[in-house]
Amino acid sequence: MIDINLIRNDPEKVRENIRKKFQDRKLPLVDEVLALDEKKRALQTEGDALRAARNTLSRQIGALMKEKKTEEAEKVKAQVAQNAARLAEIEKEQPAVEARLKTCMMSIPNIIAPDVPVGRDDSENVELKRFGEPTVPDFDIPYHVDILESFDGIDIESARRVAGQGFYYLTGDIARLHSAVLTYARDFMIDKGFTYVIPPYMIHGNVVSGVMSFEEMDGMMYKIEGEDLYLIGTSEHSMIGRFMGQTLDGDKLPLTLTSYSPCFRKEKGAHGIEERGIYRIHQFEKQEMIVVCRPEESDEWYEKLWSYTVELFRSMEIPVRQLGCCSGDLADLKYKSCDVEAWSPRQKKYFEVGSCSNLTDAQARRLGIRYKDKDGKNKFAHTLNNTVVAPPRMLIAFMENHLQADGSLTIPAVLQPYMGGKSVLLPTRKK
Repeated sequence: MIDINLIRNDPEKVRENIRKKFQDRKLPLVDEVLALDEKKRALQTEGDALRAARNTLSRQIGALMKEKKTEEAEKVKAQVAQNAARLAEIEKEQPAVEARLKTCMMSIPNIIAPDVPVGRDDSENVELKRFGEPTVPDFDIPYHVDILESFDGIDIESARRVAGQGFYYLTGDIARLHSAVLTYARDFMIDKGFTYVIPPYMIHGNVVSGVMSFEEMDGMMYKIEGEDLYLIGTSEHSMIGRFMGQTLDGDKLPLTLTSYSPCFRKEKGAHGIEERGIYRIHQFEKQEMIVVCRPEESDEWYEKLWSYTVELFRSMEIPVRQLGCCSGDLADLKYKSCDVEAWSPRQKKYFEVGSCSNLTDAQARRLGIRYKDKDGKNKFAHTLNNTVVAPPRMLIAFMENHLQADGSLTIPAVLQPYMGGKSVLLPTRKK
């Protein structure tokens, strides 16, 4: 949610930002916000005046009655009754105006960074940097499920019977590899000075609406029937929600946190869950980075966060690239975002394995997250988030880049301590 003063003082900037995001349907919201804001302030001013008049008129009535000016006192009483009726109307109208104003404000996208490329969708995202040399081996790389099955590492059919499409069982060495990657990622971030957190996996609706737009909420979140609880789509949701309604000590910023959680997503409108694949699924696990900082620090932290993901993947000998997200691919609360994509030797292209975002004060305004600066003034904090690693999608990149011609998987040195010292995994099924 943006600062309403920006809409008051520079509505054209807000309209231009909406156009850059190709959301012209939201342009009327700017005028509606201006009208509602004016109405809200007018009602407040009128209400304050009536409350002040009530006290003045009450004193007049008392004075007139003492002077036995009954007729004049009755006229003032009539005025008091008329004012009370109008005040009741105002107090009934105000909540509706304020609620509609908030809804409109929460629907207007955050102002994007000046260097965000303008484009309609993810097809117009821009490659920024590559890290590591992408290679294609001289043997055919099977589909990732076939690789997993060669290690007896996955059971999709049983998961389909138990939970439906978009779920899986991981078993044996593959399940251990999955956990090893997450544990290594945890320790990697702790070594960067981040505090490890395991958050709640369910959150209230007011937290959901605080951390994401209405469109995202509808397309992602699973709601617990009959309760004001939602399963998290990423630990960012409950991690940022932790600071809702708080005024933080500015001397303790930035807060740098890394969190583990399972993630649950409807993937609504995502053109389905693959028949056999584990690239797009309803349930997965993730290690996340969260930063809450002062506004002047957020650009620097953005650069640090995505670079940590690159460093992690390169330490596991996986080539990656940074892809700048264009305006039309940014969720409404995002000021700037980039994807980290891993190289797929099988597909001979990169695919997304993580996303880094700077939301400036958009989440903080929705959730009321402030900090007290050195002058004692309360200001809205900036929030950022980034994927450290998210298996099983990351496993696809890992397996394709470490698969050998004989079907074995090499284990890079950084993961070997988490794999019982193993340097290679051998398939249990013959080709």
